[in-house]
Amino acid sequence: MPVLRRAGCAGLLAVAGALGGCAAAPLVEGSGLSTYEDMAPSDGVLTKSRLSVNKENVLAARTVRIEPTSFPPNLAAKLTDPQRDLIANAVNRGLCVSLSDRFKVVAPDQPADLTVKASVTQVTETDEVAAGISAAASFGMNFVDMGVPVPTPRLPIGLGTLSMEAEAVDATGQPQASMLWARGANAFFSSPRASKASDAYELADAFGQDFGYLLVKGESPFGQKGVELPSAQRVNSSMGLAPKNAACESYGRYPGLAGAVGGHLGLPPEWTDKGAKPPATATVAEAAPSDTDAEGSAPAAGAARAAERR
Repeated sequence: MPVLRRAGCAGLLAVAGALGGCAAAPLVEGSGLSTYEDMAPSDGVLTKSRLSVNKENVLAARTVRIEPTSFPPNLAAKLTDPQRDLIANAVNRGLCVSLSDRFKVVAPDQPADLTVKASVTQVTETDEVAAGISAAASFGMNFVDMGVPVPTPRLPIGLGTLSMEAEAVDATGQPQASMLWARGANAFFSSPRASKASDAYELADAFGQDFGYLLVKGESPFGQKGVELPSAQRVNSSMGLAPKNAACESYGRYPGLAGAVGGHLGLPPEWTDKGAKPPATATVAEAAPSDTDAEGSAPAAGAARAAERR
């Protein structure tokens, strides 16, 4: 449950950063932003970033649409196509849920005040053998009675990284917010899973939340004082419940309890996350539409099916 994990971990992450055990991820420019100028550094404890935001215009926006996240085929050659799709979808889902704190998220083919487009610019695959060993060691600690809970760091080798870029443009195509972002998995709080995609998958959701924060608040998600508790809708979504905006259903729901248990056992995320929902399409075999159906009922039925819960 990614939203719940983030609340209250800032102090522990600072210790983790001080002790090492974090994979270094570079800021990598792609080709998806309108401009890379005037982006100011804004780093977090474990995250590197450069960003730009027109706060007044961003806060005036009320609707947003999300274009599919781009994952260039020349990156992370060892990942399978389903794994790449899962990582890209994790970005989309993290964005959609985070943006729902303030925006009405509409379908990609609908007009909106802002349009968001994100791209993967660099990926380092997870060493699935090392992650599997770490998961087994962590699981074994549950059977050792030490009187107090003791976190078991994963092996600080083969940690995955992810670098991203994203931009939000207005209805005229003018950029209103942009971000370069990079983070590596860490030995203390990144879940060790026996999958080359596991760290990038987890980091993809973190990026979605960070860029969503930039648009919701109109300011950097890093360097904020205190701990901001997640909204009720984000908590519900992280538990696998229905999202606030129906448009987010197209990215599938968070795995919820199944994902938490799978992460604890070190199972690959592709085993517990069903990923994006396939687009709803009406076929001739579904029904023989009458004249009235052809005019309106069949599209309406297709839209209803797209909004159905899992």
